[in-house]
Amino acid sequence: MSDYRIERDSMGEISVPTGAKYGAQTQRAINNFAISELTLPSQFIAAIVRVKRCAAMVNHKEELLSEPLFQAITTAADKLLAGAYSEQFPLDVFQTGSGTSTNMNVNEVLANLAAEQSGLSVSANDHINMSQSSNDVIPTAIHVSAAMAIQHRLLPALEYLEATIREKARSLDKVIKTGRTHLMDAMPLTLGQELSAWAEQVHKSKNRLLESQQYLCQLAQGGTAVGTGVNAPDLFAEKFCAAISIDTGIEFVPSPSLFEALSSQDTAVAVSGQLKVLAVTLMKISNDLRWMNSGPLAGLAEIRLIALQPGSSIMPGKVNPVIPEAVAMASAQVIGNDSCITVAGQSGNFQLNVMLPLIAYNLLQSIDLMANSCRAMADQAITGFEVNEDVLAASVAKNPILVTALNPIIGYLAAADIAKKAYAQQRPILDVAEEMTDLSREQLSELLDPLKLV
Repeated sequence: MSDYRIERDSMGEISVPTGAKYGAQTQRAINNFAISELTLPSQFIAAIVRVKRCAAMVNHKEELLSEPLFQAITTAADKLLAGAYSEQFPLDVFQTGSGTSTNMNVNEVLANLAAEQSGLSVSANDHINMSQSSNDVIPTAIHVSAAMAIQHRLLPALEYLEATIREKARSLDKVIKTGRTHLMDAMPLTLGQELSAWAEQVHKSKNRLLESQQYLCQLAQGGTAVGTGVNAPDLFAEKFCAAISIDTGIEFVPSPSLFEALSSQDTAVAVSGQLKVLAVTLMKISNDLRWMNSGPLAGLAEIRLIALQPGSSIMPGKVNPVIPEAVAMASAQVIGNDSCITVAGQSGNFQLNVMLPLIAYNLLQSIDLMANSCRAMADQAITGFEVNEDVLAASVAKNPILVTALNPIIGYLAAADIAKKAYAQQRPILDVAEEMTDLSREQLSELLDPLKLV
């Protein structure tokens, strides 16, 4: 028992490891929730710490918290935000649905650190949690952490990926290739035009996330237990948002309805939906790259992705499209996370959603996965791929679908006959069209010029 101390809470005594900075309620949660090895992300814990620091600031200005207590709490919060004591937040994601265990974990660590450095008696509930409830702290931390992650990590990554694709597209704007619909030969386009579609998808994903960001910046803080603001001073929500806006550099405002902010996680569901759209975009780009890179002998072999590592433990010389594969898997995870968040969002029973830790974990994971995937895609796939121009040119020259350009002159059925013969004989469409129409070779060359068709 020398490795343990006795802590007390409203339920009685419990043994807590001597070196732990947390207290009784955290220990009870450790004992109760051995569901997984998943813990809440560090940026989410940091968001709760920011909430505590800003709440202490408002409480101090309202003369509810003394100057020494305020300084002690602020100093302790600063240490945690600097990365100290990260091991003191061990709780499982799968815990009480309000996140009360994690809220109290932060409260207890802050209280113990503040007491140690000040010599004061600091209460986790009465001082650190003053004017708050888990019921508004955790929804607020979800919004703050997600807004910060999107602002500082995901949006810059999206801008970088879009710029990288557009630059690559400009460099390939004169390279003509065979288009494909249904994976079958279609009319030609330039490789630059093909990539421009990717860039536009990324651009629109960025804009959708920017639209969602405004709702993330509406906070639940000040609603306390059920949205009425019980035990919080007047205008606490407004004063808190002013403080955390300065703290984070992002403009936060109180939710128009604190009742909605506690009982609903619709904003998180909506943001997750936009992350799913981005995941679909990245999976589409990944699959296009994989197809274009396929081969080098039995595939399309239109491009050569950067060779990053050996592709097989048994087949020497094999190199695989590992970055598009990794990004596709990350995208699949985000799509799965969205389903999880959707189910969790339905659990707003009466005045409180009770799957908040799950929403926090999955939402932040999705943001991180997409930010990292965008940069990997830009740096390790898009920038350095090389084009097999000879392969592209040969495919275009033999593409019978070019006969589509003759439809207005000879009609669809006659053009179809030309295409079928060219396919069957594996001959250039120009030669077959010259035999089967009254048009001169010069006229046909003009009409079927791929550069003009794109």
